[in-house]
Amino acid sequence: MDFELPQAITDKLAELDAFIEAEIKPLERENVRFFDHRREYYRTDWENDGAPSQEWRALLSEMERRADKAGHLRLCLPENCGGQAAGNLMNAAIREHLAAKGLGLHNDLQDENSVVGNFPIVPAIAKYGTEEQKVYIEGIITGERHLSFALTEPRHGSDATWLETRAVRDGDHWVINGRKRWNSQVGRAQANLVFARTSGNPGEARGITAFIVPTDTPGHRIVMNHWTFNMPTDHSEVELKDVRVPDSAILNVEGEGLKIAMMFIHENRIRQAAGSVGAARYCIQEAVKYAKERVLFGESLSSRQAIQFPLAELHAECEVIRNYVFRSAWKMDRQDPASMSDEVSICNYLANNLVCRAADFAMQVHGGIGYSRHMPFEHIYRHHRRYKITEGSEEVQKRRIAQKLFGFKSRRGE
Repeated sequence: MDFELPQAITDKLAELDAFIEAEIKPLERENVRFFDHRREYYRTDWENDGAPSQEWRALLSEMERRADKAGHLRLCLPENCGGQAAGNLMNAAIREHLAAKGLGLHNDLQDENSVVGNFPIVPAIAKYGTEEQKVYIEGIITGERHLSFALTEPRHGSDATWLETRAVRDGDHWVINGRKRWNSQVGRAQANLVFARTSGNPGEARGITAFIVPTDTPGHRIVMNHWTFNMPTDHSEVELKDVRVPDSAILNVEGEGLKIAMMFIHENRIRQAAGSVGAARYCIQEAVKYAKERVLFGESLSSRQAIQFPLAELHAECEVIRNYVFRSAWKMDRQDPASMSDEVSICNYLANNLVCRAADFAMQVHGGIGYSRHMPFEHIYRHHRRYKITEGSEEVQKRRIAQKLFGFKSRRGE
């Protein structure tokens, strides 16, 4: 068994590095206020309920435009979406590599924008969407016709099969009533992918339907924007009151919407894990570098076992998890990802836990300056802390692992 990354992947990483240095780093330097200690202030439109500022969104769009022109943005998308179907291992290796380069325009954390795009809903639309619905594919990639994702509710997060949002048939239309929380990016979307129960009982996987609801539909209203640990925020709460949509709004078929949600989540979990491992590797490397340079009481900080041992432990964990993530991504290219969801949960749970501890200890090694916003560690910590909750909480990941370990069947489709 060969444990080295394939030559095609290492060549692509080198190609991306060259592109970033030539096209993205100059753009970043021209807009340094978005990346130094002022980043949160300039990225946030504080008078618009904490949403991303127009200037920040425009900068991200320009980065993506350049990446698309160079042939990188759609790399991991299916060929029928203009992509190169690069595969899960390529995707994971790239996300780990880009995150390990540290903060920058090449791989922004908050909005998950990257020179190699992350579009987890696009494969689902390509697979299940009608020709009319597939117009959203190009719109999502370019940002000109964005489709947001509305699954979580105020009283239901990980327990997605207990949705209180209901859709009732009325002739050839459906009437939707409910409320969605953490409805990310809906403020700039032209449509919202709303999951609602149309049949069955609470707790059953069948009976949940996915509807593409234009955001200007009467009764669809953004109530508020939730301010988060990391700002700006693009996580709205949405009210749906007597929202009427036709049968043609259904993505896939009535009652089978949970497949869409799970496909989205599985797409994202392995990518989050890869990014978290890369960010952890960056924090560890920076802490080691600083410990070598820092002189304390006449000796290098790196000579202290109180510094050596925790970093050695973090490094060892990082190496093990990194290789497990790559192994799992390699397997996902060879079998149905749903058949190995426990392994993806292992990746997600371990990697997200690791990066938070690595960022925290990097702050500790750097001392007071590590705690400041002049260093990147607080930003890394605040961003990756959410991954211990989103796309299935840490506890949900452990439960999925336990289900496989003890032979229990999942009724809820995590």
